Amino acid sequence: MDALLELRDVSKVYGGGMFGRTSTIALETMSLTIFDGKPTVTVVAGESGSGKTTLANLLLGIVEPTTGRIMYRGKDLTETSAAERMIFRRDVQVIFQDPFESYNPFHKVDRVLRAPIRKFRRARTEDDAKKLISGALEMVGLRPEDTLGRFPHELSGGQRQRIMMARALVLQPRIIIADEPVSMVDASLRATILESLLRLNRELGISLIYITHDLTTAYQVGDSAIILYQGIVAESGSVDLVIKNPKHPYTQQLVDSIPLADPDLRWGRNTAATATDEDTGIVHTGCKFVRRCPHAMAECSERRPPIYRTEARHGVACFLYRESPALASAELERLLKDASHPGLANIESPMMDVNR
Repeated sequence: MDALLELRDVSKVYGGGMFGRTSTIALETMSLTIFDGKPTVTVVAGESGSGKTTLANLLLGIVEPTTGRIMYRGKDLTETSAAERMIFRRDVQVIFQDPFESYNPFHKVDRVLRAPIRKFRRARTEDDAKKLISGALEMVGLRPEDTLGRFPHELSGGQRQRIMMARALVLQPRIIIADEPVSMVDASLRATILESLLRLNRELGISLIYITHDLTTAYQVGDSAIILYQGIVAESGSVDLVIKNPKHPYTQQLVDSIPLADPDLRWGRNTAATATDEDTGIVHTGCKFVRRCPHAMAECSERRPPIYRTEARHGVACFLYRESPALASAELERLLKDASHPGLANIESPMMDVNR
């Protein structure tokens, strides 16, 4: 199976240079491959400051890596021609966290749908453009007659977000990067937006990279999951294993912080201490989670743990599992392949007990 979009040992460092500015490692030695063929939903989760948005910007080609390579269809993005870069920009689309910031309040929403069609020449005639726009809106659950011709402030947050999904869809992309797409809409609308995203994945064969801090929605939509902590991969593999049977102390505490629907059950009993300014951005010799880990050992402060394969599709960067085989970067891709959806039985609920 050929690779579509790849990150090969990518790191991104901000700051440094003149005037003694400190450096912050936003992402460290990250590898990720989205394969051509079977469409997948890859979840990237973690708390604020874990490197999720930096990862999205790297995948979109908005920023260049400090080290490593970003490849599209086997070619480094820094070596692509103008025509090849245009194809990449068409094939890899994004849905941002705040849909309102993507609109000009003085223009009707039609403008954001027509602009990419013109730029990428997706329609030969005006009638073709109208059909393309109408089809995209219907695919994301909007009625064209109720949507077109209106200003952004005349639509709800959920409608504005689904219009941005339709905007990506008119380009018929291969990959959509959804960066916290439901964090700024009401809980009642999240299920609708998530179902629309999954419909694009199932029916149109579009692979999704779903970036979130919410493990509940991550479990509901994902095939595979990557848990980031301060720019490093703490845990990765099948979403069922990572979220329902977490191995890394950080992931366990993230899962423990999910509210449970049963009022007789307490949650957050094992929540980790909040990261301090002293923790954030410091280059640690050992594990970056050592100051917040309830299982910290001397070895954790001395060197960085590799990713150990605890099961066929489950890897954990923690010395608690040193008896398991350590994985090389090239082997990590196998943890994220050939997954299946855990199902949408709980997608209508804003809370879900993943500890059951």
